[in-house]
Amino acid sequence: MGSVKAENKRIGLGSGIRNDFTDPGSRPFRLSSSRISGFTLIELMVVLVILSITAALVVPRLPSTDAMELKSSARSLASLLRYLGERSISSKTIYRLHVNIRENSIKVTRKLANGDEIPPEDPLLSRNTLTAGIVIADLESPRLGKVTEGEVFIDFGSAGLSEFLTIHLNSPKGEIFTVTGYPQGGKVKIISGYQEVTL
Repeated sequence: MGSVKAENKRIGLGSGIRNDFTDPGSRPFRLSSSRISGFTLIELMVVLVILSITAALVVPRLPSTDAMELKSSARSLASLLRYLGERSISSKTIYRLHVNIRENSIKVTRKLANGDEIPPEDPLLSRNTLTAGIVIADLESPRLGKVTEGEVFIDFGSAGLSEFLTIHLNSPKGEIFTVTGYPQGGKVKIISGYQEVTL
């Protein structure tokens, strides 16, 4: 120890200045208990319990993605029927709606004067109407009755939709939406559930 004190005197550290690195009884980085901050394990557990209870109450009230996709498909189909009616009236063009129940597909073609059908030039009429997993349960019209399989053709002429039309859409969980189109007026309704609508 004597040599350390001698070295301190040589470099100018007097006896009044404390050197924490050389004094074995000193603790240079001692923190008092009042300066330590953080959360205890109990506080963290209480917060986790509160978050778990909140999640258990909120999550069941959120709509399922199947229900949202079904509603979105019903709205897209209703928009397509409305737009197709308006487009056929304004352009004096005959369009044909192809509803394939087996393949769950809906497509639109433009009917020419010679009877041939070509794809429409309007990109809004070429988009996909049904989202994945949504099924066409059936289609109903006064001319065809209730159709549950195969392909159905519905014409839109210079007066719009040519006949009363009801299409039922199913989600994988069994939820159903009814889309109804009224002839010669462009009115289209979306109804939650399976509804058999008549004129």
